[in-house]
Amino acid sequence: MRRVVVISTGGTIASRWQGEGYAAQAGGSEVLASAPVPEGLDVRVVDLFTVNSSRITTAHQLELLRTVREVLTDPEVAGVVVTHGTDTLEESAYLLSLFHDDPRPVVFTGAQQPLEVADGDAPGNLYDALLTASCGRDTGVVIVFAGLVHEARGTVKVHTLAPQAFADPCGSPLGRVEFGRVTWLRRPDRTPALELRLPGPGGRLPRVDIVMHHTGADTLLLDAVLAAGAEGVVLVGTGAGNATPDIAAAVACAVDSGVLVALSTRVQTGPVAALYTGGGAVDLAAAGALLSGSLRAGQTRIAVLASLLSAGPAATAAERTDVLRRVLDGAAVEPPLSVPAGSRRSAA
Repeated sequence: MRRVVVISTGGTIASRWQGEGYAAQAGGSEVLASAPVPEGLDVRVVDLFTVNSSRITTAHQLELLRTVREVLTDPEVAGVVVTHGTDTLEESAYLLSLFHDDPRPVVFTGAQQPLEVADGDAPGNLYDALLTASCGRDTGVVIVFAGLVHEARGTVKVHTLAPQAFADPCGSPLGRVEFGRVTWLRRPDRTPALELRLPGPGGRLPRVDIVMHHTGADTLLLDAVLAAGAEGVVLVGTGAGNATPDIAAAVACAVDSGVLVALSTRVQTGPVAALYTGGGAVDLAAAGALLSGSLRAGQTRIAVLASLLSAGPAATAAERTDVLRRVLDGAAVEPPLSVPAGSRRSAA
């Protein structure tokens, strides 16, 4: 018998009707009871917390990371399944992937339909996740949903309600689950795990905020998060990662004060690329913002947060930047346009 441990955290897969809407309520054993268990598996359950995933905090995610590591101290465990709400599943999975250095897999799954819905997607997703956890050695942290296995990095929720909820807009699945078996299409390129350095007693976890650019935007929101004590900021630009000269100047001031700034895009597909001036990614990169490659905003925020947690509270700004640069290098994608030698593109 191969042992798989299910860590239950709530979400739609554990939700029931509450009179006006659905909310996470069921424990892990109830969730597991809704699904068939693959033959030859001994499944244990850990009830960690039961919350809607829109309420997940950094403290929740670090508790999940600690619990996964504790579960994997048992050499009899072949893999771990995390049941998680779909709203922030992509963020928790990516955070764990950056710190996970065990060859045994950690498989995230959830559901788009609540537990009590007849013919819902929870049983199938959980069955597929259990199967993947039992055989996915050296695949790191993955997301299993609607018959597909996705790498944590780059995979995001792409539909609010449809069963096929997750995809990597810039990549392809790692595998598929069908007819009671996992077919691996490729293996992920696992990067070395980060070291975790948490603040001591009384210390606070780093604050990392997301600010989106839009037509008519000024520096108000960026100024506000910096005033609130943000140690990291993700600027979500338009297009390939563009904003305005005023925002670029504010980014330069933030970086000079020791704040980590990463640049993502509000466009669903394609990499951030330094192509435009006039406040575009060329100027933002010159101001000290690091380009997020193919990561979307939520996972870019996790990259910044993980870098701060890895560098530790005593690290210099240069040391923090170096960690984030290494993390983002793993998400780098060549832009589809080439910049002519000796020239720069004008503002879009």
